[in-house]
Amino acid sequence: MEIRLDYGRSGLTVNLPDDVDVSVLEPQKGTPLPAPGAAVASALAAPIGGRPLAELARGRRDAVVVISDKTRPIPYGIVLPPVLAALEAGGLTPERIEILVATGLHRANTTEELAAMTSPDIVGRYRIRNHVARDAAQHVHLGRTERGTELWIDRGYVDADLKVVTGLIEPHLMAGYSGGRKAVAPGCAGVDTMRSLHGAAMLEAEIGPGLIDDNPFHAELLGIARRVGVDFLCDVTIDRARRLTGVYAGDLEQAHAAGVRAVEAHVRAELDRPADVVITSAAGFPLDDTYYQSIKGMVAALNIVRRGGTIILAAAITEGIGSAEFQRLLAETATPDAFMARITGPDFFTVDQWMMQHLCQVRRKAEVIVVSHGLAAQPATNLLATLAPTVEEALARCRAQYGPRPHVAVLPEGPYVLPTVRGRKLALGTAWMDDAA
Repeated sequence: MEIRLDYGRSGLTVNLPDDVDVSVLEPQKGTPLPAPGAAVASALAAPIGGRPLAELARGRRDAVVVISDKTRPIPYGIVLPPVLAALEAGGLTPERIEILVATGLHRANTTEELAAMTSPDIVGRYRIRNHVARDAAQHVHLGRTERGTELWIDRGYVDADLKVVTGLIEPHLMAGYSGGRKAVAPGCAGVDTMRSLHGAAMLEAEIGPGLIDDNPFHAELLGIARRVGVDFLCDVTIDRARRLTGVYAGDLEQAHAAGVRAVEAHVRAELDRPADVVITSAAGFPLDDTYYQSIKGMVAALNIVRRGGTIILAAAITEGIGSAEFQRLLAETATPDAFMARITGPDFFTVDQWMMQHLCQVRRKAEVIVVSHGLAAQPATNLLATLAPTVEEALARCRAQYGPRPHVAVLPEGPYVLPTVRGRKLALGTAWMDDAA
């Protein structure tokens, strides 16, 4: 059986033996919008639960438009022009509009990357600024939430007279689904805000892909967004070719909820029993540029791999492991248990510990084999995983361990699908306990 995985920019074709029990789990094929730019403009003019964007812009001093960074494959060259045109139709000139890149704690995007994400014309015509979470001077302190989260939010966002956020709705390992409230925090939040949002206790709570109800991370982000303020939302959905399939604009909560309902109907897939082996991707470029981001592909498999099974991750990893902090955590960690003991100690906190915790959550349940051509050019490092040159070789190892006919599930699009066993969505902190997945 020949299957193509999303891998880097060009994909990766793997050949699986015909005598293996294989289940391929993919999202339903969304229908690309025939006129995507016009669809965005229509959504802005007839929003869900709110007033048209151009109408909201009238009489405003200035506006901020929050966009995602390069780790989210949103076709901003199509999405942004109608948003900016609506603001200008409402009376805001380009010099009174700032485009703010919600980097969270990711690195700043270069001018070349911003031009590729949006367009050279947008980069040349509007002010575009990367949020820098580590620069305290760029943030305003707004007190604490009821849960005790320190609120440090980007000063430019807080001070803007009109606040517009954009994003991509897809399954998310912490928030259940991305988009909506995530643009404010963690997108435009400072480091100290992350201490609670991405703390060890939060990540062991009822969080995981597809989980919204009773998810404390989702509830905290929504509370922060309400408190800081969002005047207008424009979220989108895409297909495997990164084409727009839906636009959800208007009220922060109502429009996002409508998008989540539509996405879940398309991305949820089911097995009748857990898999011995899950072959997954990290959704290709840009999500598999680093090992840090590629862990999301492993997490996507956690719901359906059996306890003691194996996850085979195919990820290009062309930019290396990740931040210096993440690399240091990997180098210092001998076992998942050792790391968990460390981060649950009093007052421990370091940037990017959350993705390391997710890696450990995966490893509590399953072995991991990584296939990556990019890692061959990187210095040897501890991955809390083993390496294989090909997916075929990794599967051969699994057949030697589990027998000649293991149950193999394949997630060609990695975290863009929500795989389940009989419809169950499990919290990441307890998924390892469940033999029935």
